[in-house]
Amino acid sequence: MNYKDVFNEVNEILLKKMKPSEHINSLIKRGCFDEEPFNKIKNLAKIEQNLKYHPEGSALNHVLMVVDKGSEVKHLSKNEKVFMWACLLHDIGKLTTTRIRKGRITSYNHDIEGEKIGQDFLNLVSDDKIFNEEVSKLIRWHMQPLFYDKNLPFFEPKHMLEDADYKEVALISYCDRLGRGNLSEETIKLENKRIESFKEYCKTHKS
Repeated sequence: MNYKDVFNEVNEILLKKMKPSEHINSLIKRGCFDEEPFNKIKNLAKIEQNLKYHPEGSALNHVLMVVDKGSEVKHLSKNEKVFMWACLLHDIGKLTTTRIRKGRITSYNHDIEGEKIGQDFLNLVSDDKIFNEEVSKLIRWHMQPLFYDKNLPFFEPKHMLEDADYKEVALISYCDRLGRGNLSEETIKLENKRIESFKEYCKTHKS
């Protein structure tokens, strides 16, 4: 299959399958993700993560869990296609930013790098420039709810609110947080509470 055929098949999976991860894994095993740009997704299997935050292991394992969680809530999105592709590509920036620093695995600025990589990826497979841009912006801002929670200087509400719909950012962040291994009911409730707090902040600060 050429890359546009792969794009169309993956798009069908993301929009119509309840557990997209199973079908995407099948495509990977069949060699459909061996060529550019889809090899970038396959190569996330080589990217290890901090097990304290990601007990599920590699970045690919995490991404596939996020995609499955996204499938459960995509009906809440204003654009399911944009949302599901953003779930699939949200951590693509970890390919170039993952490092071991002082014995810890980090991926600083993977959101910023991911926007560029995601845009290049999508421009190869999709002629819909608006779609490509909207997906890239969700990749860029998907970490903002976490930065808000932790009161970090990387929280940029003004620029985020200019670039993206905060409700879509909140929804992908929700999937990102829940797309991890071994989450307790208490943790899930806490993550829901944090997302609602972020949305309330954005609602009151949106011009």
